[in-house]
Order: sequence, then structure tokens, then C-alpha cells
Amino acid sequence: MPRLTRGFPERAALDGGFIGGNQLTLLRGGDELFPRMQAAIEAAHSEVWLATYIFHHDAAALALADALRAADRRGVRVRVVVDGFGSKSSLDILHQRLAGSGVALAVFRPLDRWWRWLQPSQLRRLHQKLCVVDAEVAFVGGINLIDDRLDIHHGVTEQPRLDFAVQLRGPLVNSVDVNLRAIWSRAWLGREFDDALLDYVPLPRRLRRWWRQLWWGPERLPRQAPPMTPVCAAFVMRDNLRRRRTIEHAYVDAIRGARERVDLVCPYFYPGQRIRRALRQAADRGVRVRLLLQGKVDYRLAGWAAEALYAELMAHGVEIHEYTPAFLHAKVAVVDGRWATVGSSNIDPLSLLVNLEANVVVHDQAFVAHLGGEIEAALAQSRRVERQGSGGLRGMLRRAAVAWFAYVFLRIAGAVGRY
Repeated sequence: MPRLTRGFPERAALDGGFIGGNQLTLLRGGDELFPRMQAAIEAAHSEVWLATYIFHHDAAALALADALRAADRRGVRVRVVVDGFGSKSSLDILHQRLAGSGVALAVFRPLDRWWRWLQPSQLRRLHQKLCVVDAEVAFVGGINLIDDRLDIHHGVTEQPRLDFAVQLRGPLVNSVDVNLRAIWSRAWLGREFDDALLDYVPLPRRLRRWWRQLWWGPERLPRQAPPMTPVCAAFVMRDNLRRRRTIEHAYVDAIRGARERVDLVCPYFYPGQRIRRALRQAADRGVRVRLLLQGKVDYRLAGWAAEALYAELMAHGVEIHEYTPAFLHAKVAVVDGRWATVGSSNIDPLSLLVNLEANVVVHDQAFVAHLGGEIEAALAQSRRVERQGSGGLRGMLRRAAVAWFAYVFLRIAGAVGRY
């Protein structure tokens, strides 16, 4: 099997690489994701684990909260972790909705005390969007638990935001499951627990078994799985421990190997030196490189950051398109009809050096063709940015200001290495 880390041998020992025998279904927006997730929760017989940046209090999100509560009443073990900043406005309502149940709601880096706002570590947020049910089905992507036609800062929109997730079955579910349990444990107890920790703790066998059941649930035999398409995929996460650059390396490796085309969709785009260089070099050797970015901007600073790089990339032939029908929130890419990724990671300093992120990388022609078709449809509704000059003194000052802001932010956040 190919590895995620070709060209980056120092990461080879930290990634499990690609695993075959998976079944992946591409889901567009909450309109497709939420019904499937709710159905999986309603059919759960043992465990439900869920992590999200935003768990809102609109009707679509609360329907999932009710499904979690109902699963708990059936005796299913339910564990939920939300980000303390992204879900701050909804926490009181969520606690009320889940009150009296056994659903364990953990908050990652809560902001419930004024002094927490002064901690630099608060800049490192949980940005993953994951769900695992019975260790048999997983959902991975960039879709928060909020209605597609509702924006927290801009209110109700006519068109749904563009976003994607995948439903996953097969051996790769285990990787998602292990990561999600660790994140929940870290938020619940204030530090990360791992089952491997037991190998270094001198506990009696009976106490060791009790500890594992407390955190990981009772040991059980897996259900007989139906025949699955042998899709080769990998679960790639970014943290602030051993996997600081894993997602960035996966992007760079794929772009460096491109021979025909690179289509990258991202709402918050301010790549570091490695990705910018890979994009320029790909375009220089004749690869068609297309970027689909925000046309309807939700954060002005993010828009300025992306625009500051337009001239540099377009000078090498990179095509830049802006999605205008609705807000763009998708974090996806396809390369040469053979490689694709769907996940939570933007191509900016926050996602690549600070936040906890998770993507699925796929080697499968059918899946890549499906995602490629969705990207083509989105490009057809977008406007292409015409070639720009250097922007003169004003453009240089804007780019310098964005670079300075990014540098200061990363230093405060404690990010390691150059960007």
C-alpha cells in the first residue's frame, strides 16, 4: 500500500498509512449528513462517540441531541465532546437538553472563567467533526452540527453552505474511534489518556480489565460486516504532539506528484511556504491547478489573507475561482483522478499549525470521480478571478500586514517550526 508520508520519512512511523477494504459514501451538507448520522445513532446498540467544533441549538442540531439522549435511555453509552469556543453560545441549552440523562458532554478548553481568555493555549481549538457508532460506522468531514442555511454571524441564508463529509465503514473506522476516545478523555479529565498507558502501569489483571472497560467499554465481538468495496483510504489527524504537520505533508505529497490537475476547495486559504511552492511548481510543469475559495466572505481578515496571495499564484498560471451562491465551508481536494481528501482542515495557519484537525485521504477512482463532479458543479457556479498585477505599494503593504499578523498569532499560540 502507498503511504501518506512518501517524501517525509520522519513521519512514516507515526501514520498507519492507507488501509483497504473500506466503504466510503460522500455526503454533501447537513441535509445529507444529519439523517444518516441520526439513523446510525437510533440503531446504536453499544456506543456513540461524537466530536464537533460547533454544536448549535437550531432544530437540526437539537434533533441529533434528542437522538443521543434517546440512545442513552436504551442503554447505549454516549460520549460527546464539543469545542469551548465554537459551541460557547449553545452550551447552556445543550446542558439543559441533556440534563437527567447519562450522556457525558465534555467541553474542550472551556471559556467559563474570565482568566481562561488570557491563556495562549486557548487559541488551539478542537476543529474536528467526527462521529463513531458501535465501532462500525464513522462520519468524518467538515460539517458542524448546525443547519446548512443558518450562519451564526450572518443569520439565515437562502442557499445552503457548500460542505462535505464522508460516511465510513471498514477497518479504518478503528483509527477514527481511537482518536475520538482520546480527544473525549482529554477534554473530560484535562489530559489525554491512551489505552497503551496501561502497559506502563503496574496494575493487577482484574483492575486492568476494569480500567479498560471503564474508558473503552466492555469487550465485544464485532458484528458480521457486509461485503464492502475495497476502497483504500487513510485517516489523517493533526495535533500538537507527534502529528503537527501530517495533514500539510499529505497535501504537499499529493500536489508534488500531480501530473494532470489539482483541484483544491477551501474557505480559509493562507498556505505556508511548502504548499505555495508545491502549487507553483505544479502549475509550472503544466498541471492545471484550480483553487475554489470564498466569494461570499464571512470574515474579512480571512478574505484579505487569501487575496494577498492571488498575484503570486496567478503569475504561475494557477486558476483562482470564488464561490458566490452561498458561504463556502468545504475542505476538499482531488488530484489526477486518483487522490482525494475530505475533512475539517483549512489551508491556513490555524488548521495546519494550531487546531486539532482530521481528514480522510482516499485512493479510489470512483470516489475521486464523484467528488470531482461536485467540485466541477461548484466551479460552474463560481466566478474566475482575472489576472492581477503585483498590486503596487498597497498590495505589498497588505501582504506584509497579513504576514505579520500570522507571525504574531503563531508565536502567541506556541506553534512550532516555520510556516
